Amino acid sequence: MRFVISALFLFVVAAAYDPLDPNGNLTIKWDIVSWTPDGYVAVVTMNNFQMYRHIMSPGWTLGWTWAKKEVIWSMNGAQTTEQGDCSQFKGNVPHCCKKIPTVVDLLPGVPYNQQYSNCCKGGVLPAWGIDPQSAVSAFQISVGMAGTSNKTVKLPKNFTLLGPGPGYTCGPAKVVPSTTFLTQDRRRKTQALMTWNVTCTYSQFLARKNPSCCVSFSSFYNETITPCPTCACGCQNKNSCVKSGSKVLKRAGVNTPRKDNTPLLQCTHHMCPVRVHWHVKVNYKEYWRVKVSIINFNYRMNYTLWSLAVQHPNLNDVTQVFSFDYKPLVPYESISEYMIFFFTFLSMLSDNNLAYAHADDTGMFYGMKFYNDLLMEAGPFGNVQSEVLLRKDKDTFTLKQGWAFPRKVYFNGDECMLPPPDTYPFLPNSAPHQQLFSGLAAIAAMVFLLVTVW
Repeated sequence: MRFVISALFLFVVAAAYDPLDPNGNLTIKWDIVSWTPDGYVAVVTMNNFQMYRHIMSPGWTLGWTWAKKEVIWSMNGAQTTEQGDCSQFKGNVPHCCKKIPTVVDLLPGVPYNQQYSNCCKGGVLPAWGIDPQSAVSAFQISVGMAGTSNKTVKLPKNFTLLGPGPGYTCGPAKVVPSTTFLTQDRRRKTQALMTWNVTCTYSQFLARKNPSCCVSFSSFYNETITPCPTCACGCQNKNSCVKSGSKVLKRAGVNTPRKDNTPLLQCTHHMCPVRVHWHVKVNYKEYWRVKVSIINFNYRMNYTLWSLAVQHPNLNDVTQVFSFDYKPLVPYESISEYMIFFFTFLSMLSDNNLAYAHADDTGMFYGMKFYNDLLMEAGPFGNVQSEVLLRKDKDTFTLKQGWAFPRKVYFNGDECMLPPPDTYPFLPNSAPHQQLFSGLAAIAAMVFLLVTVW
């Protein structure tokens, strides 16, 4: 019994742990910069240290519980969603009197006197691995009834983060060495009077019951297309999906996002908002070429920021990526030997020898700025695609047993469901070598284009 409980605990830990981004987290830092007669003024900075998981529109929502009877006198760069009961105050009324305030970022274009550095982006926070300069959000807060020294101030508790939906779990606030700041002329250093950090990590299991994307495969050497698994993302909303070309899409308001972020999906057998298609296109003497397509089936979602993380053994030798930006990842450099053994053990239990790979087998694709970094809603323009040219390693390269297909695929930080390995396009044993590179290549390419449009 004890072994079963321990195994279940380890499984939960492994499920919440992202092996492709082991150090990824979102850190919230509070820096007290001055004391006031009844409290302090602090700068709150949020850094998204995740490699490929963005916080997309409608943005982040931050909450906490005050340790005493604190109030928020004023804020720059952010605001609370509710003021609360401030009836005990006369004259100067605080910005928020709630015990558990909820804070959101301001929208772009607010008056200058309400802004703060790195604020006012609508809560959108890009991933550190893609855009480190923009992966920060900050606001200034004036807190009252809070104590006037680092001995009397009590740290807030029970931090919560929505980004924009569930999935993040925040640890307790911890006092850390005070932050130092450089003046604008960079000739003088100042120091925060007190600093504490809060670390929030993401778990896909907490975010949703089902995956949010799936993967399909095709190849030049086999006319069979391996589709996404049926009901890969759940089929609960199958009765409310919309057929492509339906007249309902021409009515006003259908493409308007809802406040609860509920999707309006195109009717498919997989019922996923996003499908990633991996097509093995050409096999040269020293290289091979893959076409990657991302199709959006959600009529209510534009992915203003998107990322695609792929695990494949040949991504250690990418020669050229034609229409996406690309960056290699080294996800396993900080994993202990125990964790490596544990993940290897899990792959043995699942009878999937593709589950574990080496430290240089993972790459991250994302859109080129002002070109294809916007994945539009479902429809004729709701897809982006690129081709990837990879150099062969003659000792490892093969088209047999599904080697040419990825081991794991993540879209916007969530793992996509792959087809079962026994359904992958198989390499015909009796086909002449030249035939593979001619007739079947043309047929598979035509079928692939039709599938991508549909």
